[in-house]
Amino acid sequence: MATPPIDARVAAARMAPLSVTVARGNLYLSREVCETCLNGIESVALIDRDGRVMVFPLTPESGGGLLLKIRNARGDRVIHAQEFFREKGYLEDFHERNFPAQWDAEAAALAITSIPKAP
Repeated sequence: MATPPIDARVAAARMAPLSVTVARGNLYLSREVCETCLNGIESVALIDRDGRVMVFPLTPESGGGLLLKIRNARGDRVIHAQEFFREKGYLEDFHERNFPAQWDAEAAALAITSIPKAP
């Protein structure tokens, strides 16, 4: 199945700096981030690549991954990633922190940078 073309508005939005909130091993994504980078996606795969957490959208046919759960009526989403954080050694505390994110067109994934490793 071919990927539908991305309109110019979405392509431009993907170039803009984005932000993801991390707390308690969860990734909190705003509705805007989801509409821009993960529109229509229900599950994702997380990969630790070069100090970045890569969020890869999965197709429904792939059958697996972590659910991109709806968090509130606004349409914000959350990925429960405690197991990933523990396995990869990322800091998992109760402080909500915002981290820069950007769409990586070459990898076809949302790349989140600067999440610290646990001491």
